[in-house]
Amino acid sequence: MSVLDGLHQKLQHQLECIYKDIDIDQPINQLVNRLIDIMRITEFSQVPEPFVNHWSEKDTIMITYGDSILQQGERPLTTLAQFIDSYLGCINSVHILPFFPYSSDDGFAVIDYSSVNESLGDWADISAIASKRRLMSDLVINHCSSRSLWFENFCKGEEPGYDYFFTAQPSDDLSDVVRPRTSTLLRPTETPTGTQHVWCTFSHDQVDFDFRNPQVLIEFVTIIRQYLDAGVSIFRFDAVAFLWKIVGSKSINLPQTHEIIRLLRTLIEHAQNDAMIITETNIPNTQNLTYFGNANEAHCIYNFSLPPLLINTLITGNCLYLKRWLMSMPPAQDGTTYFNFIASHDGIGLRPAEGLLDDDEIQTLVDTMKHFGGQISARTTETGEQKPYEINIALYDALQGTTKGKDLWGMQRFMCAHSIMLALEGIPGIYIHSLLGTRNDYEKLANTSHNQ
Repeated sequence: MSVLDGLHQKLQHQLECIYKDIDIDQPINQLVNRLIDIMRITEFSQVPEPFVNHWSEKDTIMITYGDSILQQGERPLTTLAQFIDSYLGCINSVHILPFFPYSSDDGFAVIDYSSVNESLGDWADISAIASKRRLMSDLVINHCSSRSLWFENFCKGEEPGYDYFFTAQPSDDLSDVVRPRTSTLLRPTETPTGTQHVWCTFSHDQVDFDFRNPQVLIEFVTIIRQYLDAGVSIFRFDAVAFLWKIVGSKSINLPQTHEIIRLLRTLIEHAQNDAMIITETNIPNTQNLTYFGNANEAHCIYNFSLPPLLINTLITGNCLYLKRWLMSMPPAQDGTTYFNFIASHDGIGLRPAEGLLDDDEIQTLVDTMKHFGGQISARTTETGEQKPYEINIALYDALQGTTKGKDLWGMQRFMCAHSIMLALEGIPGIYIHSLLGTRNDYEKLANTSHNQ
């Protein structure tokens, strides 16, 4: 069987699984051909070998925003590249957090996926960094900005975009929907056909796509091809667990979401064998593990339980919960691994600690972090209860003491935390603010009223 015949059969099956309950406006085989053409996969493309590790003990990823390092009169991405070259010779990969035009959420409300934010630089700057190190980019796949052209066209009833977004009715049973925020789920929006209620998992500025429309899938495959051409070789699928929605369900971790990840991996690997997918699923640990699939979904999953458990250990002096969790984690099979981190732009997620720490222990952790200057983001549960979702605090400040208060051993805890993280199975990710020892930025909090 030829490369294209085998790929065509596989994609046909995956698309049939995704759209089995949906009438789409084009035959599946035509959609398969369109996706193959977009990714420029040919008979001469190399078939990806299964269960191959595209990483080694030499890999470390630095996590940073494009403007974390500034030099007057210089484009931030140029400055970032010089900083990496000058000071970070031992770090061979970099994750530049969303570098696109955006309207909110520190870049995760993307206005235009095809452009680099002109305040940072341009695609040449991105490619220059990618020419020296492996580059990870966010694929903000669940939602986009309400200021995007697509959503503006939705509001006007025009193409492209008028049918790109998921809507529901206020009368629908949405009581089981799992969300990480306290804002109302539906955003009333005026369109030429009347008021539409757009699904917003995160905020009303972040409007959710409707992947029941194959054209949305085509748009994202086109985006992936552009990023590969720019030198991106690691794709971080942001908030992907919420991708597929079904009214009346929890609308998280649905089978169609997993199948879309498998399909995108199939396309990415055939286009570039060593490209990787990392799924960002800030959910309880057992659910998170399912995104490995059978080594056919994510190459890496975020080890989201590590930050809260490790910090809990260092502030309480009790390693029981951390050790119990580490002993329960399955060794990653070939072709998959863990992405280990203890600090990021997102703060310390608490959902991944559910079932690992009890409510009293989580509350002690929250109270201690508040005492050290942290802020708490909440989510609304299915019963309407407000529950701590995320602790927003610089890691250096989080480790400045114990449950008894601040002491003189913060630096030692800080170094111990990183030593443990670096020793674990998987690829380590180090946040630039950990490298620089950044503290809580209360001035920015006062100016923006934004915890992160």
